[in-house]
Amino acid sequence: MKFRPCIDLHQGRVKQIVGSSLSDGEQGSLTTNFASDRPAAHYAAMYQHDGLSGGHVIMLGPGNEAAATGALQAFPGGLQVGGGITADNAGHWLDLGASAVIVTSAVFRDGMVHEDRLKELIRAVGRERLVLDLSCRKRGNAYYIVTDRWQKFTQVTISEDSLAYFAKHCGEFLIHAVDVEGKCAGIEEELTEMLGRLSPIPTTYAGGVKNLADLYRVKELGQNRLDATIGSALDIFGGAGVTYAEAVAFNRQEGC
Repeated sequence: MKFRPCIDLHQGRVKQIVGSSLSDGEQGSLTTNFASDRPAAHYAAMYQHDGLSGGHVIMLGPGNEAAATGALQAFPGGLQVGGGITADNAGHWLDLGASAVIVTSAVFRDGMVHEDRLKELIRAVGRERLVLDLSCRKRGNAYYIVTDRWQKFTQVTISEDSLAYFAKHCGEFLIHAVDVEGKCAGIEEELTEMLGRLSPIPTTYAGGVKNLADLYRVKELGQNRLDATIGSALDIFGGAGVTYAEAVAFNRQEGC
């Protein structure tokens, strides 16, 4: 298991946002925990210096392309990129230096999976350079995959069958527990345990990590099979729960 860093971009700036508050509507409903005065490339260079590969740059809406490009060029081959990725532009982002592209909405239509879109993406970039973002929200007793800035529920749940199906079409999963994302109130333990038990390919869990103990909790519940990312709790993003130095030390202790 390792800590994977992140760079979340909103309106061209590095921010930490409560995931469930994202929408296409007025900004008044958006809850922002942190907005940086430093460019995305600053964080990417820091991750490169400390050997933190496999992190992700997420473009939350339009106006983030320049910032994302700067980050990828500051750490060539070290970061994945997501947000508005389609089969038409995926190759462009790889050419800019992304190690892989992260996709959600492009493979769903009207709440259903469209396998033809998955195949188009694989033809464009190759299975191993495709990461599927299966971020989810709980409804009833199930975790439903959500798209479009995590606001639209699909008809697909996280299950052994769905994970096995999607694993045939990508190299990794990135899965945010949207209901706890950005709240620094603890991880979604039921989801973490499920992913550790059922995911057949490398998977990064995100959402709710509030301190170093939570990172170890992901390791325990995920049977040492999940990686984890930390956002709002990290001191470099204004948090008080985990220092960046502690996260780097965790990876070194784990031999990453």
